[in-house]
Amino acid sequence: MEVLLPHSLDEALTMKAERPEATPIAGGTDLMVDLNFGRRRPVALIDLTRVTELASRREENGHVFLGSGLTYATIVREMPAFKPLVQASRSVGSPQIRNRGTVGGNLGTASPAGDALPVLAAYDAEVVLGSRAHGERSMPWHAFLTGPKKTALAADELILGVRWPRRRGSGSFSKIGTRNAMVIAVAGLCLVIDEENGRVKVALGSVGPTILRATDAEQQIAAAMASSGAWQDPSITIADQVVDEFGELVAAAAKPLDDVRGTAAYRRHGCRVLARRALSWALNERRLPAWL
Repeated sequence: MEVLLPHSLDEALTMKAERPEATPIAGGTDLMVDLNFGRRRPVALIDLTRVTELASRREENGHVFLGSGLTYATIVREMPAFKPLVQASRSVGSPQIRNRGTVGGNLGTASPAGDALPVLAAYDAEVVLGSRAHGERSMPWHAFLTGPKKTALAADELILGVRWPRRRGSGSFSKIGTRNAMVIAVAGLCLVIDEENGRVKVALGSVGPTILRATDAEQQIAAAMASSGAWQDPSITIADQVVDEFGELVAAAAKPLDDVRGTAAYRRHGCRVLARRALSWALNERRLPAWL
């Protein structure tokens, strides 16, 4: 197996153009498992750990850009304003995994259980791709994630990062698994409130062939908050019946299967519980004084 070692993004794109069959590797927390078990044997690897451009983050025209090489540990340390993303990053594996693993790896692997992916879906993120021949292009997360462990990435492209509009509002990421830590999610959920546009966005992981948005639930709770006046006055209480209906609609959006980690019925129940909890947390957070 040949290992290519670019030291800049320009060099990495050139190598990928010349060797489209080469597999990119950064943290390697998913890829090395496949290599060790003999499930994959690429003819060449492109080691991206020296490409500092991919480990950057910045704000641009009201949007946030997060480079594909930024590690989960860095996100936890340096991005406290993005609570759902920090919570998802903190839930990834062990400290050693978080020091190596990257959001770009989650995107490239495209597992429905990738912890960062429901957050990116709830953020309405775009995936930014680059190639030597065609330059840079962006596509919505749902167009990029085409199926379980399948993406729209072209053979000569690299994942440069993700970009999403910065919005004001509370939110969270939570998941359930067979134990409390270092676990692959049986079900995962990200809920984000978009105060400016009067929207509640909910994304689900590990309960379908790819990441899912619970659009009926989003519309139901946004309408309930509008009719009750809760968008203008966060102190207004949302009726328990409305919260329960929201949970049912989120569960209905799931498309789970039975597997060794959980049954489809358990996954739907988990989505229902996570949805009610996440909504309650977000509504309670809206009631807190701004200075807290």
